[in-house]
Amino acid sequence: MTGQTLRSFLQHAQGRFVQAGIAHDEAELDTELLAMHVLGWDPASLVTRWREPAPTGFAERYAGLTARREAREPTAYIVGAREFYGRLFEVTSACLVPRPETEELVTAALAIGDRLEAAPRIVDVGTGSGCVAVTLALEQPRARIVATDVSADALALARVNAVRLGAAGVTFLRGSLVEAIRPPERSKGAEIGIIVSNPPYVPLRDREALQPEVREFEPPQALFAGDDGLAVIRRLVQQAAAVLRSGGWLLFEIGAGQAAEVEALVDTRLWALRELRPDLQGTPRVAVLERQ
Repeated sequence: MTGQTLRSFLQHAQGRFVQAGIAHDEAELDTELLAMHVLGWDPASLVTRWREPAPTGFAERYAGLTARREAREPTAYIVGAREFYGRLFEVTSACLVPRPETEELVTAALAIGDRLEAAPRIVDVGTGSGCVAVTLALEQPRARIVATDVSADALALARVNAVRLGAAGVTFLRGSLVEAIRPPERSKGAEIGIIVSNPPYVPLRDREALQPEVREFEPPQALFAGDDGLAVIRRLVQQAAAVLRSGGWLLFEIGAGQAAEVEALVDTRLWALRELRPDLQGTPRVAVLERQ
């Protein structure tokens, strides 16, 4: 044991995080998450025991993790996990860190899936960690889920999450966007009821304005999409029209301030824009299109 209390370690780390440019509330939470990761404790244990002397070996392990966070590495990458829709997903730098805004994409897809046939076929394009595909599979067990990604590392991680969380029935395919659906699968395109995606949508011109956690650590191919941020969305909308049946649905996440541009790029001969669903802050976040 050391003479220094856990609380003193956390307070010192929080001060360093704030000096590194991390917001105060986020810094406080991160110090606790990293401590719980080292100790293997839950929040209640940390709160009730943080005045105790730190266990032997804690100082060295905690120092290593806090140094990484001080360098602005995302906490999710450091601890290797992030909660999404009430479940803990493994994450690595091969994928984006799951975000609360993306939960709205899942909620929208579930609502539509409930209105479709007994076994809706749902394709998650650009699955990353698999958080959307796995959540859909677990929340709507009657659905048949296919998840695609261009990254082999991301697909490997998504498979791990699917098996660990009990969604081993998800089918994973490697390839770019909807093109990942191989010819035998594409021939069944009329059966696809919903395509969902959290595509890259950050304009390249906005790169320097991003937080270091995003700009320096998250995979750029999952973030950036041309000068206006809509290059991938344009391809997605075009490709989806070729495989979705009439009455099928395409749902995708968009960036703040992109609603009008997304509405303008939708070909009304092929699609009806049914909704721009807001996130918890009221920002239009999920485009909901129905195939005509």
